[in-house]
Amino acid sequence: MAVMKRAALLPLLLLAACAAPPADEAQGPSSQTPLAREAARIIPEQRFTTVDYLIVDKSERLMVAYAGGQPVKAWRGLQFGDAPKGHKQFEGDERTPEGTYTIEGRNPGSAYHLSLKVSYPNAADRAFARARGRSPGGDIFLHGQPNSLPFGRMPGDWTDGCIAFSNDEIEELWRIVPDGTAIEIRP
Repeated sequence: MAVMKRAALLPLLLLAACAAPPADEAQGPSSQTPLAREAARIIPEQRFTTVDYLIVDKSERLMVAYAGGQPVKAWRGLQFGDAPKGHKQFEGDERTPEGTYTIEGRNPGSAYHLSLKVSYPNAADRAFARARGRSPGGDIFLHGQPNSLPFGRMPGDWTDGCIAFSNDEIEELWRIVPDGTAIEIRP
């Protein structure tokens, strides 16, 4: 009887061996975005105390931090403004800016668990909005969850254009991201 069961299983095992790999394995590293490939190069035990460059990929909901030109840390599952696609152009459009900015300050008394100020709007952002008779807005931050939230994480995209992290993540960023750090935000 055991021989018959094994004989019946043999065709199934052969068929499974010929099956295509799961979608994520089939795509391989070449299907990842360049930033996702950079994140994959991070050596977990790599030591660093500060970072000098941040890249955010809005479509991947990914931020990678660099120290000395090497990727050292990645954060996934970022939360953006209520209208996450497209570059912030005007006050109230609830978009997250795209372009290169700097971290220009920090607010320990924020309504959100810590916040790092992004230098939006730059001169080009102001000129674009002014030419259309509008305000470009401002007060764009990397920040944690609302202080009024007792625990956990807000669902979905909920900011007015900021980039939100978990409270533990923003505490880490607070420690390793000095003022003046460049931040590149990609679509």
